[in-house]
Amino acid sequence: MSLDSAVEWSGTNSRAAHAFRKGSAPLTIGFGGLLAGTLDLLQASILFGWKVPLVIAAGLLGPSVLKTGGAGTFILGVVLHYFIACSATAIYYGASRKLTFMVEYPLVCGLFFGMAVEIVMSYIVLPLSALQARGPHDLHDILLGLGVHMVVVGLPIAYSVRRFGR
Repeated sequence: MSLDSAVEWSGTNSRAAHAFRKGSAPLTIGFGGLLAGTLDLLQASILFGWKVPLVIAAGLLGPSVLKTGGAGTFILGVVLHYFIACSATAIYYGASRKLTFMVEYPLVCGLFFGMAVEIVMSYIVLPLSALQARGPHDLHDILLGLGVHMVVVGLPIAYSVRRFGR
């Protein structure tokens, strides 16, 4: 039984049930953010170690938490990471409401969106964070970051919006 038929069968028209119907913003943003966030966190943890959430939290709290951070700091890093992923999905979803080609061509648009996410994170968010992470950036690292974010962030977001955002 689908959610749509369950809502019709029960006769309820509640906001909660309506919010998670296909085509709804919360479902689309939640699913896309969860998928992209999970893939990105997994690949970052595999490449850089399982303390990546501590580094994310340090972007908000400062570098001292890298030495003193415990489970709460780790959880904060995970929550911040998913917040960023859901925010990126919300931006793509919002833009796709006016720019319909973003839904029609998720492969190309998702790849470009993943590049945009990487550029914004590397050259705007990280330098402005408490870590003040700045270059120099090696060409290898730039290309790796772009490629990874195109695949594990851009494509999951674009295809989630195509699948659930109609």
